[in-house]
Amino acid sequence: MKRLIPALLLILFFSCSKTEGPGGQATIKGKVSVANINVLGTTIDTYDAQEENVYINYGDIDNTFDDDVKTSHDGSFQFNYLNKGNYEIFIYSDCVSCPKGQDSLIKVNVTIENRAEEVDLGIITIANFI
Repeated sequence: MKRLIPALLLILFFSCSKTEGPGGQATIKGKVSVANINVLGTTIDTYDAQEENVYINYGDIDNTFDDDVKTSHDGSFQFNYLNKGNYEIFIYSDCVSCPKGQDSLIKVNVTIENRAEEVDLGIITIANFI
């Protein structure tokens, strides 16, 4: 019985460690901008991406996204209530060198190291070929 109680306490202690994903106090935020690009590859203009999907993967390896948000009227997005750990933010963009109908993927890897950290990714620019 003397050995059982310390073993149970160790199991309880290690089972409470939090992994990547929701449930914490950290935030990842950023802004998405769209660059209109002509057939010559010249940027014509840029504007804030409204209602654009931004995706997040919890952890290092995942075959699908774990959550998504839409950008606001000013292109901003935010993932709230995250635990410490590794995350991958990604968004789809037009691609001139891809087969017709396929998009390219823009990925940003992020590590949250502090419990209440706020990570600002800055501006992520996606292409729109016109």
